[in-house]
Amino acid sequence: MTDVSVQGEKRNRNAAAEFTRPLLLSPSEDLAGFVMGHLGRTILFLITTTSVAAVFLIFYFVIREALPFFTTGGGAAILARLREFFTDPGWYPVATEPRYGALSLIVGSLYVTAGALVVAVPVGLLAGVFLSDIAPFGLRQICKPIIEILAAIPSVAYGFFAVMVLAPWLQTHLGFSSGTNALNASLILAVMALPTIISVSEDAMTAVGREIREASYGLGATRAETIINVVIPAGHSGILAAVILGMMRAIGETMVVWMASGNASRIPSPWWDLSQSIRTMTATIAGDMGETPKDSEHYYALFTVGLTLLLFTFSLNLLSEYLLGKARAGRGRQ
Repeated sequence: MTDVSVQGEKRNRNAAAEFTRPLLLSPSEDLAGFVMGHLGRTILFLITTTSVAAVFLIFYFVIREALPFFTTGGGAAILARLREFFTDPGWYPVATEPRYGALSLIVGSLYVTAGALVVAVPVGLLAGVFLSDIAPFGLRQICKPIIEILAAIPSVAYGFFAVMVLAPWLQTHLGFSSGTNALNASLILAVMALPTIISVSEDAMTAVGREIREASYGLGATRAETIINVVIPAGHSGILAAVILGMMRAIGETMVVWMASGNASRIPSPWWDLSQSIRTMTATIAGDMGETPKDSEHYYALFTVGLTLLLFTFSLNLLSEYLLGKARAGRGRQ
């Protein structure tokens, strides 16, 4: 017998010696294995359903607290409340004649989100392309963790930077009357959304596969042509999901927009002027909830604002999951 065969036989004997579970189980051992297996599955099932139940409980609580805003005053008041809430730009809950129009809050949230995406999407996509197709492996291993550290910085730190650094700079160099405005909040939100957009888009383009890239190169395409005509279209579902997740990060942010947007409940006029102060749904909830009496009309109106925001972000989350599912299905067919 050769030395190789002897060494292989020794390894097999050692592996068999390490396997201590008997091949023939006694009734008690068989019962214990059956019980432990089902117990483990039950525990995992309970852990999984807990998160699902938490989501349903959040929806139930917010809807329960928001319903009195519409139902107080009878059925005829429901349509009037809906019309006021979604079409009136005036949010003056403590005035002599309170107004609970959330249109300016919804528009303000969309303003800062759109402004953030205008900056974050091109930068994030280009950074994702660089990490997936251009940067050497060693440089990618250094750059990606550093980029993801941006997501770990507390939002209040971003808010202080927006107020103490960016706001004076905007006033001094761009001549704005106030540095706390829609542009200030949009720029900071763009930085906060970048880690999500870069990470998810880079994963989507990396998952396209080396074979598709080599096939493109084999047909005579350059690297730029391969990236633009092959890699990005192949990973479009993941890239769209990255944009939606970045949008959710921006629209759900509270502290930055509370500190940097100016908190003026109005719709900018003209619409493209981002130098004006605005107010968002999240900043309104954070600013008003602590000083609002429980079970008051103002209290229920704030929960209605929260319900609107919750439904919007939940819809975006479902859309992103659908797009990520399409991206995973596409990778499975490759």
